[in-house]
Amino acid sequence: MSANPQWDISRALGVARLFHLVCGVRDACVTPFLTLYLRQLGLAAPWVGILMGAKHLVTASWAPFCAFLAKSHQKRRVLVIGLLLGSAGASLLMVLVPPLDRDLMSRSCNASRRVTTTLQPPGFTLTVTITSVQEWTSKHPVGAPSLPARRTGAGEASGFKNGPSESDLEILSGLQGYLVGAMEGARTTSQVLYPITSGTKDNSWESAFKVVDAALALFSGDTVPASPVNLSVAKEEGQPLDLSLEGLRWTFILSLGFMVFWELLTAPLEQVADDSLYEYLDFVDATDGYRNLWIWRLLGMSAGVCGVTALVGQLDCFLMTNGPQGVMHFYSYALVSILASLVSIAFPVPIYQRQELSYKTIKALSLVGGDPHLVLLAFTVFLIGAIASTVQNFLFWHMKDHGSSELVMGFSVALSLLGELLLHPFKTVLLRKLSRVGAVGLGLSCLAGQLLYYSFLWSWWSALPVQILGAISSGVLWWAMAASIEDLATPGTERSLSAMFQSHFYRGGCSIGSFVGGFVVMRFSLAVLYQASCVVLLLWLVLFLSVHPRLPKKRKINYSKLLAVEGSDTSDSEQGSERDWLVKAMKEEHSEWKG
Repeated sequence: MSANPQWDISRALGVARLFHLVCGVRDACVTPFLTLYLRQLGLAAPWVGILMGAKHLVTASWAPFCAFLAKSHQKRRVLVIGLLLGSAGASLLMVLVPPLDRDLMSRSCNASRRVTTTLQPPGFTLTVTITSVQEWTSKHPVGAPSLPARRTGAGEASGFKNGPSESDLEILSGLQGYLVGAMEGARTTSQVLYPITSGTKDNSWESAFKVVDAALALFSGDTVPASPVNLSVAKEEGQPLDLSLEGLRWTFILSLGFMVFWELLTAPLEQVADDSLYEYLDFVDATDGYRNLWIWRLLGMSAGVCGVTALVGQLDCFLMTNGPQGVMHFYSYALVSILASLVSIAFPVPIYQRQELSYKTIKALSLVGGDPHLVLLAFTVFLIGAIASTVQNFLFWHMKDHGSSELVMGFSVALSLLGELLLHPFKTVLLRKLSRVGAVGLGLSCLAGQLLYYSFLWSWWSALPVQILGAISSGVLWWAMAASIEDLATPGTERSLSAMFQSHFYRGGCSIGSFVGGFVVMRFSLAVLYQASCVVLLLWLVLFLSVHPRLPKKRKINYSKLLAVEGSDTSDSEQGSERDWLVKAMKEEHSEWKG
């Protein structure tokens, strides 16, 4: 059967480039901002760490298994289209998760840089501005202010009618600032208290004292004052603590269920599409075009992460949905997923598929266990995943606390991705000048410096200059890893070994790092997490550089010499092992290795 009319390589590569570009935009819609959305739902760092750890765990375990099933049943195109449409619907389930703070959206759209809260009980309007410890102590050097005696009888009625005096409001505002400003670890923050609405029987003083009660509830908590979980502790309208815990439990359970279901439909897409395209190109010996497709995905992510944030920042407050700020990310994700499903209709799928069962994953795993070089690389990739998860999960939290908008966050991600693309033409030169070990050392050093820099952020723009280190740590490090894996792999196991490192080891490290990082943030702070990660990375760098030269060197046969010797041998009648080209080549290789 002739294959000439159906193997259109240029068309297949064009569709694949467009598909990777659209999928890059799709990933940029939600993935970088997912933990920021979970924080706005009211979940603290440990719960977010558990959710992200479960997400990475599903990716590491489910994606290879689903890709194997798709290949065995020859349903790759149907599966790709189904995964795109299913993930579009599953992403919208996250919008249904109820936030702990029902009025968060309206306040975030109306808030200014210095957040104030307006209480509107019948009779007067009270604005409470919470100041830091330094501001309060500079204005009131002596202890806490004293409250005036509460009015009773006719005094209450007159207070309800006319409202408290101006001096009373200043005393109440001072007490509010003192209570919140004296919390443990308080810095220059703006704490939002819940608006309290009362019936006509409540007077203004009772409504005002509810503000003080809310501040006392915050003061008695054990968590960080500025974190959203404190807003769930100080429940609006005097709700008991058990209702707050019940709301937190339901928010976490629904988020976990929806995220796991969403990841089950999202995780296998990349591996199924890559396997399909590689086998399509491999059948006609055109796999050179496959190697550069990742550039198009990075271009899509760079464009999407800036464009989507600019669009979302306008539409969130324009539509004024009931959920927290950021729900438009999920609507954008669903829309781009539908567009990607239209492109996937023309995605290249191999016509002739190999029917034999493949055990390359088992072979790759046995290869890792028997080679100390691969074991060292596996531990390095696992550690990189654990460290990278702290940046992916909590860096935007850190930037948000310093006043960064989502557009600035997206621009920082785009800078790192574009830097990696600009560095790619120098890949061969860097690997040749630095060697594999030197490139890994450079990447780990840049990643450690990047983490140390993140722990000392001081402004909304301060995260932008260090993104050049992110391009080096991400680009050079993974280029060196890929080159080392390709050198150490046996023929036929290169892609399986590379997929194992990227899915099992890296994603497993991301899962463990997410679990541990959330509790470290709760117990200490984000700055301490990044500093500790920097120290761990530097210690591993020293260990890597000291252990690698002591590992046994692996002999490799120079196959180009074998082919040259084979071409020069014209006589097949010569006897003896000295005339055998394979023996001669092995001897030459052995003498060069000893020299």
